[in-house]
Amino acid sequence: MKSVITIKIPNVIFLFLLIGISNLSFYGQTSQNSSFETLRLAYDKYEKNDIKALPFVQKLINKAKKENNFSELVNGYQDAVYFEKNKFLKLKYADSTIVAAIKSKDNDLITSAYLGKGIIYYSNFRKYTPALNEYLKAFTYVKNSENKYLHYKVVYHLGVVKSYLGYYDEALIHFKDCIHFFESQLKSDLHPNEVFNYKKGYLNSIHQANVIYRSLKLHKKSDSLIALGLRQSLNQKDFILEYNYFLKSKGVSLYYKRQYKEALPYFSESLNGLKKADDFVWVSVNYFFQGKSLLYLNKKELAIKKFEKIDSIFNKHQFILPELRNNYEILINIYKKENNVDKQVYYMKQLLKADSVISRDFVYLAPKIHKEYDAKSLYESKTELERRIHIRNILVIIFIVISLVLFILYLLRYRRENRINAQYKFLEKKYLEALNNLENNNSLAEKEMPIFNSGESENQRRLGISKEIELEILKKLEAFENSKGFTKKGVNLNLLASKFETNAHYLSWVINENKKMNFNRYLIELRINYITNLLFSDKKYLNYTVDALAEECGIASRQNFSALFYEMNGIRPKDFINQRKQELENS
Repeated sequence: MKSVITIKIPNVIFLFLLIGISNLSFYGQTSQNSSFETLRLAYDKYEKNDIKALPFVQKLINKAKKENNFSELVNGYQDAVYFEKNKFLKLKYADSTIVAAIKSKDNDLITSAYLGKGIIYYSNFRKYTPALNEYLKAFTYVKNSENKYLHYKVVYHLGVVKSYLGYYDEALIHFKDCIHFFESQLKSDLHPNEVFNYKKGYLNSIHQANVIYRSLKLHKKSDSLIALGLRQSLNQKDFILEYNYFLKSKGVSLYYKRQYKEALPYFSESLNGLKKADDFVWVSVNYFFQGKSLLYLNKKELAIKKFEKIDSIFNKHQFILPELRNNYEILINIYKKENNVDKQVYYMKQLLKADSVISRDFVYLAPKIHKEYDAKSLYESKTELERRIHIRNILVIIFIVISLVLFILYLLRYRRENRINAQYKFLEKKYLEALNNLENNNSLAEKEMPIFNSGESENQRRLGISKEIELEILKKLEAFENSKGFTKKGVNLNLLASKFETNAHYLSWVINENKKMNFNRYLIELRINYITNLLFSDKKYLNYTVDALAEECGIASRQNFSALFYEMNGIRPKDFINQRKQELENS
């Protein structure tokens, strides 16, 4: 395969040529049945893809069905293909054409039917695998045909596919043969409609040969064919589309001569005609060379718009020429210079997608065509291509997986940092509020003394504890808190009750009744509140290890301290310290 891949898709498949089989075309055919000719004249005035012709075509189809005239039925379905605009309906009509042709048992009709369906796959869908399969079927039936016109139509389309794959030398032979045949026929005494068909084939073959010469960098030969094509199609309303193809080719030629300013009018003039024909492939090529010309003329913003249009076409049709792959490389480099990360990532993804589309077509078509027509085994080449694609796909999958994992990790970290920051701000607010409420230098761990009712509660009477005992225990708890007795390790309910010269049941009841928590929870909150306040008020503690902080507040183990700190404050000790340090550095 050539290392230089360039334009290889036919601009116009001269679908009109499909209609002529035995006598080239029903437009050039003198019908044996005048009623069919009369029906045909009713829609002869309509342009291609003009659905207003279809009701008249349907009358011809109905008549052919009624009379079992399969030859006219084939013509009728081919006319329907020609005038139908919707590509899916075109395909439906093409299937009906094949059925009718097979019933006719006429090999030329069958050839034309299969070729027609292949052309629809090729020109309307850009699906090369099914198109090639239809061409192969057509080739089978045309081998021994005496219909040279039909034979060279098949040869032309084989040349198109080989040109697309990059087998330029082989394709060029096909197009030279076609040019010679169609040109020789034009010198004969022909019906005007036959002239139309042969000239359309002649112009398309010239255009395809011109494309190959440019791909082979034989620019003089390419320019010669462009000039010939422009002369042959100038001011001819039947060949406006072909004229636009040669205008486009002229612009490309001027681009390669670095005459960028001079090339732009040719692209502009040809663009509308290409759009009207809905030939998105050559529209893309037009935009590409317009964009590159504008880029060389330092009109970057205008150039980007042209390149972005190619991307829009690619997204819509999922097809791109190998030559246009450079479109994405240009966009990536532009946005790399502008440090636009989002655009870079997007167009990198698009480039990967474009590579996948291009590789998919080459993997199938290259071995298929050579096996059927060149009789050479390309097994080794095919295996190597598949191996490269497999490796590339694995790398793409790995890249996607790694990117996804990194993104998830980043997202989790981002959410965690936000949560930590919010929780720290909440704790800081609580600390400042507590600081403002402090009176007479009371301990930060101190709670307000409750106001008791004069009567004794049912629980008091049940335990036999008096109001005086309860108040005495509360005072001792206050002293315990103020003296930081809770920071000593090993403090438990029984030891503290013994120290208070009371029993454990009384002490537990007082804590539950007044602190609204059990003893263990009371001790935990004193310790965690104490160490939290120290971290806020004295920055030296910010340099303590977690083990040292646990030791400072009387908690036996690092793990237990960290878990309790998180339970109380909703944030890990290390995260709290980092947030506090950052806040102090920024203040």
